[in-house]
Amino acid sequence: MTATVFTPLRSEWLALRDRVRTPDLVRSGRATGESRPGSVLVAGVAGALRDDLLPGDLVVATEVWRGEDPSTDPGARIICPAAPIVAGDLRRIGLLVHTGPIVTVDGVVHDPDRRRRLADTGALAVDTESAGLVSTDGTTVVVRAVVDTPDRPLLRPGTPARGVAALASLRRAAPVIEAWAAATGERELLLAGPRSFCAGVERAIEIVERALERFGAPVYVRRQIVHNRHVVDDLERRGAVFVEEADDVPPGSTLVLAAHGVAPEVRSTAAERELKVIDATCPLVSKVHQEVRRFTARGSTVLLIGHHDHEEVVGTRGEAPEHVIVVADPEEAARVEVGDPDQLAYAMQTTLAVDEAAETVAVLRERFPSIQGPHNDDICYATTNRQGAVRRVAAESDLVLVLGSENSSNSRRLAEVSEAAGTPARLIDDASDVQLSWLAGVRRIGVTAGASAPPLLVDELLAALGGLGPTVVRPVGDAFEDVSFSLPKEVTTA
Repeated sequence: MTATVFTPLRSEWLALRDRVRTPDLVRSGRATGESRPGSVLVAGVAGALRDDLLPGDLVVATEVWRGEDPSTDPGARIICPAAPIVAGDLRRIGLLVHTGPIVTVDGVVHDPDRRRRLADTGALAVDTESAGLVSTDGTTVVVRAVVDTPDRPLLRPGTPARGVAALASLRRAAPVIEAWAAATGERELLLAGPRSFCAGVERAIEIVERALERFGAPVYVRRQIVHNRHVVDDLERRGAVFVEEADDVPPGSTLVLAAHGVAPEVRSTAAERELKVIDATCPLVSKVHQEVRRFTARGSTVLLIGHHDHEEVVGTRGEAPEHVIVVADPEEAARVEVGDPDQLAYAMQTTLAVDEAAETVAVLRERFPSIQGPHNDDICYATTNRQGAVRRVAAESDLVLVLGSENSSNSRRLAEVSEAAGTPARLIDDASDVQLSWLAGVRRIGVTAGASAPPLLVDELLAALGGLGPTVVRPVGDAFEDVSFSLPKEVTTA
């Protein structure tokens, strides 16, 4: 599959000719006559339509519009799905990058009123060539450096200096342009099932949404409702206020407890402040709390298998801190000291790697044969199912991409499971975290998402990868799960 870089102007071509060697670099003019097959990147300069874009800033097009009103012609809107990946790499090398629509018109826009009308459409920048240089395969990328702005138009002193700044940014972008060319090509995307939201996460998010509807903003939430930046940002935009502790909440306010559970002292603080508490703890986490209370009530010490600083472990240990010892892995299990081996039990964090947790239990059982455990496995169904799915995907993939935030334990375990199966894995928050260098020569990519990652992120990632070349998406496993949990009465009763 070919990869071509079009530079409409001679100055743009000169800026890149000694920097871009891998793909074909073509001085194209305004149009090529007809669209070419293969991946196309248009590199050049443009005029900004908004005041917050400055000379030398880059605009990576999410869409290119042919003409001033694309709504009148569906064919006038060209989607550029790989924009998040390319923009992410440009930002990582220190360039200031904006993403959004670019509009292509017939000539340079000098008239301020016309520029304002174009800005009102939502476009970020205007050029005269991009729409005529697109690929027929839907794999077009457009990178434009700003020369003129609404308050610094072309026909003013200073334009040459601004042009130099724009072309310098374009030259700095050259390594990313070459990385883009190396990353293009046909691919198979293996989509793991199940993936993304589990029932506990869906319940927690719905609780905050209903609380906002019923009580109005602000609704306070202790810590992140689930460990995902996109979920938290969305709820903040809708009126949720995330706080560290219950004593950060104004007296009498509404407080939602996050899905990971809390220690009893948090509830006590909330009661002292007369907060209206809504408990969004995942029922499977609540089950582990109940086990710890049951074991410690009969005099046992509980070895809690989990990560020391994870919120779920901190909250569970808080049920009986003097009688709970956290054990992170088989190595700690081999060293842990207990007072009475005959009065011993274990419980688990719900989002552990299944295999490592089993190894840890095996070490404990060998050292303490009388240790008691829960009636049912503490690792939740969603964690088990997603780890099984990523193991199947990893067996067929060159690379696995796991959508999930860095502080999401279940998402990090998915990456670890893939690595343990021998397939490199990358944990990413969204498509913009994908680095083009990861994709060079990779023709089969596994895609999954942690239980706290929104399904929309998966769709956006598949589209972005498709913007680098034709893709075939093949589901692996079954995405359906029939588990659901009821909501608390505080958000369901009148």
